[in-house]
Amino acid sequence: MANAAFENIVEDFEFLEDWEERYRHVIEQGKAMDPLEDALKVAATKVDGCASQVWLHPSIDNGVFRFDGESDAMIVNGLIAVLRMLYNDTAVSEVAAIDAKSELARLGLNDHLSAQRSNGLAAMIQRIRETAASAS
Repeated sequence: MANAAFENIVEDFEFLEDWEERYRHVIEQGKAMDPLEDALKVAATKVDGCASQVWLHPSIDNGVFRFDGESDAMIVNGLIAVLRMLYNDTAVSEVAAIDAKSELARLGLNDHLSAQRSNGLAAMIQRIRETAASAS
């Protein structure tokens, strides 16, 4: 089971009638995030494999994994917000145990993203997992 923040978005999605409403909800989640500081938008935080510009900035405090991020595409910003709900505040040693594909399938994201967006999402998940693995 995912953390409480992710379970909340799963519940939200259950009440939304169609994919267009869900898509808008994902975009709204991205708009609600604080922007990433420009100083953190560097090559080391840039995620390769995404069609848009994506930066993820992880932090680990007392064994707890968190990350912030930003993209120049609205839907990708929303996907970053969803990933933050899935991964943030997780013990770094437990990040690898999260089955992101399965959890995101609960939202129907696998069926409604273009191939490019799906590849970018996979690249973001891979970066998160690699970061956590190197820290544990």
